Amino acid sequence: MVNVPAAILHASSAAVMAYGYNSLRGLPLDGIISTQYGGHFRFLTIQGLAIAFVTMVVSLLVDLLPAVQAIRTVKRAVMMVSLPVSIVVSSIYWTLLSLAPQLLLEKDSPGEATPSSSEMLALMRIPLDIDLSLHACPAATLLLDFLVFERKYSAGAVRVGARVAVLLSTVGYSWWAEHCAKYTDGVFPYPFLTESPFWGRVCIYAGAGSIAYFSFLGLNKLHP
Repeated sequence: MVNVPAAILHASSAAVMAYGYNSLRGLPLDGIISTQYGGHFRFLTIQGLAIAFVTMVVSLLVDLLPAVQAIRTVKRAVMMVSLPVSIVVSSIYWTLLSLAPQLLLEKDSPGEATPSSSEMLALMRIPLDIDLSLHACPAATLLLDFLVFERKYSAGAVRVGARVAVLLSTVGYSWWAEHCAKYTDGVFPYPFLTESPFWGRVCIYAGAGSIAYFSFLGLNKLHP
């Protein structure tokens, strides 16, 4: 039998995330980001959005084909990556946007053709509905899905699977960010990375990975 509430959550969440990503094409910042090496996928936000979207699509297949256990196995494996990544994205993004937006939004650089700081700040901000679909919807809906419609992970899965998933995600994005910076004159997708020396960035990557793992560990313990 189809789990209707779960199907509604998964379908609507996937639709909202698709809307957020597609809406980027109509914003001024798209013209800046799309011309850079790696495009939008230089950003952890977009990578997290993509894996969250995949999780919701697979989850919808689970709702429609509940007898196929292999699909649920795939969903739980993918969720082990998407849930902690989305939590890292949301927690860091909204904290910095509220307290220190200059660490997230591009600054101006010397030259007459470069916009002023206030103009650049306005340029890099995105409408609230798109912002929420990119930076809040993935974490909120994955969290709801996990706590309401999924069973908690076993101790072994958390001890081994989650550690491996977070480690691979952290190393993978760290490598990708460093690789892209080689083609953008050392400019990273986030100013707080650009302004940090190499070992500072290593600490940031490690810190984000730690947040991902321990948040997942805590959520699994809180799961009823």
